[in-house]
Amino acid sequence: MKEQLNLFLTAVMFYTRIPVPRSLGFSNERLNRSTRYFPLIGWIVGGIGAAVFYGLNFLLPVEVAVFLSMLATIFTTGAFHEDGFADFCDGFGGGYTREKIFTIMKDSRIGTYGTVGLVGMLGTKFLALQAFPSIVIPFALIAGHAYSRLMPVMIIFTSWYSREDELSKVKPIGKKGKSSDLIFAVLFGLVPTVFFPWQFLALLVPLSLLVTFLFKKYIERKIGGYTGDCLGALQQIIEVLFYLCLLSIS
Repeated sequence: MKEQLNLFLTAVMFYTRIPVPRSLGFSNERLNRSTRYFPLIGWIVGGIGAAVFYGLNFLLPVEVAVFLSMLATIFTTGAFHEDGFADFCDGFGGGYTREKIFTIMKDSRIGTYGTVGLVGMLGTKFLALQAFPSIVIPFALIAGHAYSRLMPVMIIFTSWYSREDELSKVKPIGKKGKSSDLIFAVLFGLVPTVFFPWQFLALLVPLSLLVTFLFKKYIERKIGGYTGDCLGALQQIIEVLFYLCLLSIS
């Protein structure tokens, strides 16, 4: 039980800005195993956004409450996935070779592709969320954040880490662990979706798996595997897809 707690706290430490005990040690093995809790981190991040929305919805228009709930989730993760999405857009949008893609993604500055990508992605999230009935929004935030974090875990377990990124990045990233870690991730990612109609799941699951498969083939063809930025980008893409699928059956 103590080791599971340490794995969970490792996931909290790496994927959010939430403080954890200083005594928590770090190891690559523990980081790899902590991927089982990546969708559970989505429960926390989405839960914070849901709480912010629920509280502010009594005081402010729904659009403002949605916008501030989105900011709350971004602050909770330190824009971890949004940054990855922007780097992915810049690198794959402006790079024509593997080496050029890596060079662009390592640049701390955001470019045109990243700016347009972020505006489009955040704008789509906002428009979709504010279109839901107020009672649905908290559940959509929690389930959307949890489910969207499952697909990057799928990439980790079915692809390989791009070697050049491993040599050039200072910050570590979770890699493939044990099969039980994937099972736990699937459970944590799917449980929050039980609150929604079966028609929604019948649409979401095949589409998200297809998008993940195509995304995997694309990054493997371009750079030979995944990077942290790729995983962050996929999380954002699947989160948007989650909201759009839910909106389409509403």
